[in-house]
Amino acid sequence: MAEGPVKQPGAGQTRRRGAALEEAILRATVDELTESGYAGLTMDKVATRAGTNKNAIYRRWPNRLALGIAAYRQLATTVDLPDTGSLRGDALELLRRANRHWSSPLGTILRELMAAAGGATEFLAQLPEQADAAAAPWLTILGRAVARGEASPEALHPRVATVAIVLLRNEFVVRGVPTAPDDVLVEILDEVYLPLVKLRARGRGA
Repeated sequence: MAEGPVKQPGAGQTRRRGAALEEAILRATVDELTESGYAGLTMDKVATRAGTNKNAIYRRWPNRLALGIAAYRQLATTVDLPDTGSLRGDALELLRRANRHWSSPLGTILRELMAAAGGATEFLAQLPEQADAAAAPWLTILGRAVARGEASPEALHPRVATVAIVLLRNEFVVRGVPTAPDDVLVEILDEVYLPLVKLRARGRGA
């Protein structure tokens, strides 16, 4: 159950500083994002809920977008990678998980943050789905495929590894779909991703 607003310290109480205050601000922002989305996020609401003032927030985050992204990073979680024994099976499971995430309330917050960031790469790079870390699971499953002899080492390139998730992201960000049908995920894999993996090997061998 979510905690209520933290009241301002009274007589005899120690004013929060440093990490404790930052944690309270981020927790309040997470609650605001969860309840109202990014569109309803304001510095005033966060300050009231965190029991602090706007100046304390602005000293740490220059605007509500930076604050919203910092809070979203608190919500993002990591999960174990699938290990189905095949590249297609692993990639399809990763796409399905990503599709569920982008279709969820948390995914809605993510899309709102991305829309607010526009082309500001300094903000987009802070999102887990946009940072270099986002390539890690795809490089891992492709590396497993190389180790099994299912793919050539030449295919182990970040742009090749992540093309499937980039295409799925475009379904949400560019086309604005609320969720991607499973046949779209299969099409991304069978018509683009897997042929590209195979093409890298043939291209080097030519």
